[in-house]
Amino acid sequence: MIPVAAKIKHWREDPNLFVSEQFGVVPDHWQAEALAVFPKDRRICFRASKGPGKSALLAWLIWNFVATRPHAQIAVTSLSKDNLQDGLWKELAKWYAKSTYLQQAFEFGKTRITAKDHPLTWWISARTWSRSADSQQQSNTLSGLHADYLMFVLDEVGAIPNPVMAAAEAGLATGIETKIIMAGNPTHLEGPLYRACTTERHLWRIIEISGDPDDPKRSPRVSAEWAREQIEKYGRDNPWVLVNVFGQFPPSSLNTLLGPDQMSAAMDRHLHETMYSHEAKILGVDPGRFGGARSVIFPRQGLAAFTPVVLRPDRNTKDWTGAFAARIAQAFEKWHADVCFIDDTGGWGAGILDALVAGGYNALGVNFGAKALDRRYANRRCEMLFLAADWVKKGGVLPFDPQLQREATAATYWFRNGVFELEDKEQISERIGESPDLWDSFCLTFAMPVAARTGIDWIDRKTMHAKTEDDEDRQYPVQRALVDEE
Repeated sequence: MIPVAAKIKHWREDPNLFVSEQFGVVPDHWQAEALAVFPKDRRICFRASKGPGKSALLAWLIWNFVATRPHAQIAVTSLSKDNLQDGLWKELAKWYAKSTYLQQAFEFGKTRITAKDHPLTWWISARTWSRSADSQQQSNTLSGLHADYLMFVLDEVGAIPNPVMAAAEAGLATGIETKIIMAGNPTHLEGPLYRACTTERHLWRIIEISGDPDDPKRSPRVSAEWAREQIEKYGRDNPWVLVNVFGQFPPSSLNTLLGPDQMSAAMDRHLHETMYSHEAKILGVDPGRFGGARSVIFPRQGLAAFTPVVLRPDRNTKDWTGAFAARIAQAFEKWHADVCFIDDTGGWGAGILDALVAGGYNALGVNFGAKALDRRYANRRCEMLFLAADWVKKGGVLPFDPQLQREATAATYWFRNGVFELEDKEQISERIGESPDLWDSFCLTFAMPVAARTGIDWIDRKTMHAKTEDDEDRQYPVQRALVDEE
């Protein structure tokens, strides 16, 4: 049997051998290429498509470095604490469990992996920063580290702040062998990943990983069938396809319309009724399109949005269209709404719309794919989602709902040929696991400007008697108006 010391020397020179002997796997061709250049290159950048096995490779490189360099120190970071724990740190644990040698030599912890013989000087450390951190605090994530054998690993680097990368670069100033390894999807036309692939390309070994089904060097872990479906559905020049299938930079950065902090702030705000009571009362309705899908009625009045009604078809209800139309009519009656905008894309809301109009209710259909009223936007959906995001940023109040927050922060946009374009709804649904019906129904309340009625503004449909603001039966608690059943 070859002594471990001799094996370590071979593993250091040939990381592919290390992966084979310690983990019992055969790397994909692009992974083997990366492992081969690892001992020689100081800066390595992986520009990746979606799902090629990037995290596995980063874990192999980390384990190889810490296992084959004396008193090696490795700082690992990602765009957030959760992303690091659920992604790369979990991947490190997976491969640690497959290696008897690593288990004998190292102790695995939640945020730190240490050599059992030298825990203070030989380690892997998970480093993160607060979302509210300033540039100095971000820089502190990786600053002050110096060792003979030092490596920085930055995962999902496309969204990592510049001060974090600057601190990692400073760590290369001293030491026998120092490295920076970074990887990510090319979503931004700025930041460390973009610079490494453009203006600083001469400093980096760039390894490009594609899921293009027509590329013979593509990652075999990306489903060719899935890739062809995306290309056929959205086109080869679609920014989402460029990033997620081809691993290429889009024409402009992919941006989220709203961040989680902005949504949290909107859900924490409180408004006095006098700040919105004079505004029009609007209902946004997204009918469920398939069996079991959610149907949502979302009320908004000025800067105040209220708890939506969320319904799913009852198996015992033969006429779901009629039943849902009746529920919307009830909302009109109870809340005295001025107008209701219904998603009629593809004609799915036609039956509900017809029933409401026949009943004398002010209901209008909206086609998400129709031409926008404002030519800055690609279509009505894009226009409404931008208006809704602007409303949130300007002080709008939303009901507390984690699912609503998740849906609202999922959509990404880009700017092409002078027009704002938005990520397709099906792409969002695939990513978050459910159609964003809550957020879409809310955004429908921005379909067009609505003026509130004044004076004699409501006709009781039972007595045909004109009622004014002073009538007692107008005093509904607005936040609960659509939730309480008769």
